[in-house]
Amino acid sequence: MRLLLDTHVVLWWLDDSPELSGEVKDLLDTEPAVYVSAVTPWEISIKQSLGKLEGPADLAERVRDSQFTGLPVTAGHGVRAGRLPEHHRDPFDRMLVAQAQTEGMTLVTRDKWIPQYDVRVMSV
Repeated sequence: MRLLLDTHVVLWWLDDSPELSGEVKDLLDTEPAVYVSAVTPWEISIKQSLGKLEGPADLAERVRDSQFTGLPVTAGHGVRAGRLPEHHRDPFDRMLVAQAQTEGMTLVTRDKWIPQYDVRVMSV
């Protein structure tokens, strides 16, 4: 199974948060195909600079350097994201949906809007 992590899932994993069950944490620690999009550290950096997200100054780097495989953003992902229905206005989440659709991945999230898209979701 190829998993793409929503930003909040990565942050909870880094923080060993009780928001993630032990089962999900174990899966993320053992599944060989777990990905973090290039938009995730970007989203973190932006939200920190706007004061919408607390955490250490190097939080985006910690995500970038985590054990998960990085998923770059391609032009194809951009086209797909731009053509998604307007279920959700968050550009970061729309890109994650587009990447999961294009790459045949399951998006790991708790976002209530994402399941409205034609994308495989693992809800946490």
